Amino acid sequence: MARPVSLLYRLYERRLLRELDKSVPVPRHVGVITDGNRRWAKEFGATTADGHRAGAEKIVEFLGWCDEIDVDIVTLYVLSKENLARSAEEVEVLIEIISDLVEKIAALNGVRVQLVGDLEILPPGLRARLEAATSEGDCQMRVNVAVGYGGRQEIVNAVKSLLRLRTDEGTDLETIISELSPQQISEHLYTKGQPDPDLIIRSSGEQRLSGFLMWQSAYSEFYFCEAYWPDFRRTDFLRAVRDYGLRQRRFGK
Repeated sequence: MARPVSLLYRLYERRLLRELDKSVPVPRHVGVITDGNRRWAKEFGATTADGHRAGAEKIVEFLGWCDEIDVDIVTLYVLSKENLARSAEEVEVLIEIISDLVEKIAALNGVRVQLVGDLEILPPGLRARLEAATSEGDCQMRVNVAVGYGGRQEIVNAVKSLLRLRTDEGTDLETIISELSPQQISEHLYTKGQPDPDLIIRSSGEQRLSGFLMWQSAYSEFYFCEAYWPDFRRTDFLRAVRDYGLRQRRFGK
């Protein structure tokens, strides 16, 4: 059901790649909100499940594009806490599709999968399959898969983890408060030890974060694309990267 790529777009992609080759900075860490699967399916007269499957196929394709330009880390927002409140039928389909997707990603050469989210709220079957697909060791690209994810909950969990650690060390509350710093909280986030995302892409025309990486995105650059996620093209990705490379990042200064 994917729309064919025309010759003009292929030529345009080559032009964009040449521009990136001319010392345009490439983001080290890219976050992506894969939005629009259900609306894409409705537009085509397909089922919601078809939309989610098409979105999963696009993710695998997207990771190939990231690998082409040497992106180190990709964080995929595939299942929020709120998504789990959808109908039982849709959640069941999502669980199966996401499980298959993560296994496919883990099988890619040079890719390491890390789960990002509150795993305690996931259905046991999904959690078991996802955890089995995670990996350790050296890799060319780390792929964070955000499942059961909520940005506010991540910060709450990070603070709880920090407080638990410091109190277990015997530190009194007043000392914990006086020494509390952003760096300390960062060290307890799901993405601890990783650089914050340089670029966050959202498809489907929506211009909001929906709780995605709320702490880590403080100084990220954002790119919003009108295309629904299953229709997101390599051209759209290269445009986003070129746009990022042409911006002057200020980091709040």
